[in-house]
Amino acid sequence: MSAAQYLSEGREFIDAAICRYLPEETTYPESIHKAMLYSVLAGGKRLRPVLVIAAAEAVGGNRHDVLPFAVATEYVHTYTLIHDDLPALDDDDLRRGKPTNHKVFGEAIAILAGDALLTQAFYLMTYSELMDSVAPGNLLRAAHDMTSALGTAGMIGGQVVDIESEGKPIDAETLEYIHIYKTGHLIKASIRAGAILSQANTEQLNALSTYGAHIGLAFQIVDDILDITADESQLGKDVGSDLGKEKATYPALYGLEESKKKAEKLVEDGIACLDIFDDRADPLREIGRFFVQRTF
Repeated sequence: MSAAQYLSEGREFIDAAICRYLPEETTYPESIHKAMLYSVLAGGKRLRPVLVIAAAEAVGGNRHDVLPFAVATEYVHTYTLIHDDLPALDDDDLRRGKPTNHKVFGEAIAILAGDALLTQAFYLMTYSELMDSVAPGNLLRAAHDMTSALGTAGMIGGQVVDIESEGKPIDAETLEYIHIYKTGHLIKASIRAGAILSQANTEQLNALSTYGAHIGLAFQIVDDILDITADESQLGKDVGSDLGKEKATYPALYGLEESKKKAEKLVEDGIACLDIFDDRADPLREIGRFFVQRTF
């Protein structure tokens, strides 16, 4: 199965459950629930939950067993997008081809919608009754792992350094830190979660962790490239915004061609980490290749 087929089928599987664990928009107070659902239902590749599933299947797990946790990772991702788009951060008007959350609901509700999605994500990740085929200790471990990926030693730390680096010359080490922490850690944690929930052994988890670290960095490098080269209607958001804000990016430091080579090498090295797995890890291999071929 190609990456496009696996991602499409995985997106349909996630979309069928995406609202199952959220209040309906008519639930009081309606404004917050409408705002949450607006962004959750705005589309997207559902990449992080699909990676949870793909990692689970690679070690012999079942996608139905990890579905609530996988959906929770999409709530986390959506929270990050809502907050990233705010005027105090990236100040974007479009997300997935639609007005950003704060443009529709106002800044205050957008902030609270992001907060609520993050809270709901961890409520879901630790809801053991929904995942009764998963050992409670594994649920706790995967949720704890996710908190590390999102805090100041993870995504938030990367965002802070990203903000503080705008308009300043930075070195390669700082640029790599921003990309690994801001984007890579959540991708890596999603892969680790699927493996942990499905009782991966130490060798399997280490291999998947290294794979996740490589493709997570590659994903953000390609995002930097697409901000320059992509078509806005296909990308679904404003292009050229990184340049306008003088953000720290790989093309700004290395140029487009060298950035492409770095992303390709990272994916190649990441896929090599999967040599210990059989063909059940083929979706992960194909998703890695998709990362450097994508146009959106």
